[in-house]
Amino acid sequence: MRGRELRGELDAFLAETEQDLVAFRRDLHMHPELAFAEYRTTQRIVERLTAAGLTPSVLPRGTGLVCDVGSGDGPTVALRADIDALPLQDEKDVSYRSTVAGACHACGHDVHTTVLLGTSLFLAQQAAAGLLPGRVRLIFQPAEELPGGALEVMAHGGISGVDRIFGLHCDPRVDVGQVGLRPGPITSACDKLSIRVSGPGGHTARPHLTADLVFALAKILTELPAALSRRVDPRSSLSLVWGRVEAGTAANAIPDDGIAEGTVRCLDENAWHAAPDLIKSLLDSVAGAYGIEAELDYKRGVPPVVNDEVSVEMLAEAAERVLGAGAVIPTQQSLGGEDFAWYLESIPGAFARLGTRSPAGVTYDIHQGTFDVDEKAIAMGVRIMAATALTALWEVGPLDSITSAMA
Repeated sequence: MRGRELRGELDAFLAETEQDLVAFRRDLHMHPELAFAEYRTTQRIVERLTAAGLTPSVLPRGTGLVCDVGSGDGPTVALRADIDALPLQDEKDVSYRSTVAGACHACGHDVHTTVLLGTSLFLAQQAAAGLLPGRVRLIFQPAEELPGGALEVMAHGGISGVDRIFGLHCDPRVDVGQVGLRPGPITSACDKLSIRVSGPGGHTARPHLTADLVFALAKILTELPAALSRRVDPRSSLSLVWGRVEAGTAANAIPDDGIAEGTVRCLDENAWHAAPDLIKSLLDSVAGAYGIEAELDYKRGVPPVVNDEVSVEMLAEAAERVLGAGAVIPTQQSLGGEDFAWYLESIPGAFARLGTRSPAGVTYDIHQGTFDVDEKAIAMGVRIMAATALTALWEVGPLDSITSAMA
């Protein structure tokens, strides 16, 4: 019964606000801002939340904000959206094309932000009517693409007192009206590494009198990934892939230095924590066999996003209540990185994939200048996030429980 009531309330709310939310998304799309430079975006959100009677608190750097809806009595649930854009040129021919050279919302963060704004306005109405059974913390996070914005939020108390957290991300492979979920790892840890090798150099006619640095570097490129596949549980999906290699300037000269750069991705948190020391040990072993020096510069990125099973069940139930049977579909694990993972290392929660593809339409790809969405996804996202917040606040069955409270 409550599911039908909530759907009706959301339908009425979105009948009045959906076009305004689409316009808000297009405004953000036209004015993208990169990590920790989201001043205009932050101000636009602050204006809308303030007009709704809420009291947003901007983070100390001046970008990103948190805002509570409802009282402090009862549980506290957080909803998070990322607000930054990518350093890419917008290649679309649309009226809302980016007006900022070299920057565009090619990952859907403008949609995430708009979904959370719409959810905020709906929940503010619920709170004003005395129908919110707890508190919802709204997190409009800066700098996900850096990454690091999640750590900024956490450093300033953004998840203090929060019992559970939820987020979503556009998925252009999933149709509008559907949401992809899975318990356990849904994204990957993502680190960057750089290996610099050095040796005496020499003539290619006499490799035995020097250290054949290029050959040694080639062995590092092939043997490190191979050795990792035998030293780490394959279920961890630890992957080392090279993206840049450089050594030498002449065909007949053995160079005295070279460099290789790549990424390490992993779905298992324990394997991720162990990866730097293991890679350093393997690197020293290979380099020593060929008489060269090897220096490892390992830069931590983000841990894997590991969804809490109970939180996934809450999200799934909420989505089906407001979108209908068949709305929830299983989703594959991804080796992409997402700094929502930092929140889930501290509190339980779940991360969902929001369908943004028009049925039978074009399948775009994220991080491309042509990326776009079917804007009907905005209303779907509001429905999902609002219902999930209410579900998580009641913790059991939970929308049926709301019936008695709202009767």
